[in-house]
Amino acid sequence: MRAVIQRVSRADVKVEDKVVGSIEAGLLVYLGLHQSDGPELIPVLVDKIINLRIFPNEEGRFDRSLQDGGGGLLVVSQFTLYGDCRKGRRPSFQDAAPPERARALYEKFLECAAGKGIQIAAGVFQAHMEVSSVNDGPVTIIMDLPNQGADT
Repeated sequence: MRAVIQRVSRADVKVEDKVVGSIEAGLLVYLGLHQSDGPELIPVLVDKIINLRIFPNEEGRFDRSLQDGGGGLLVVSQFTLYGDCRKGRRPSFQDAAPPERARALYEKFLECAAGKGIQIAAGVFQAHMEVSSVNDGPVTIIMDLPNQGADT
């Protein structure tokens, strides 16, 4: 599993010119799912993301997390995070989870995150989306969890 995490002052996602998910301050997460990812990794990734200390305390140091009251979580599924550009000029997406498997893992991620008591918003799986955000900081973190059976 791969997540690109951005601390934002606001973010939204549109499908066919309609806002389907939005947050004020919080985290925008682009979630990529590898073909070898299993559901057992979901709670681990959710826990890491919502407890990631990238919000400032009173002294301005990264010491607070989303769980500490950092705001909402907007999650957007993005298979292109597993695009392999090492050969040629067209990325290969063979490492990305197939759509039916990725959809189940994405939905499980959303359910798990919602169970943590934070505001959750999401994009639409496999839809063409327009994502708008204001990166606060800017703060952007790339988080990878090892894929079972894959080279990491």
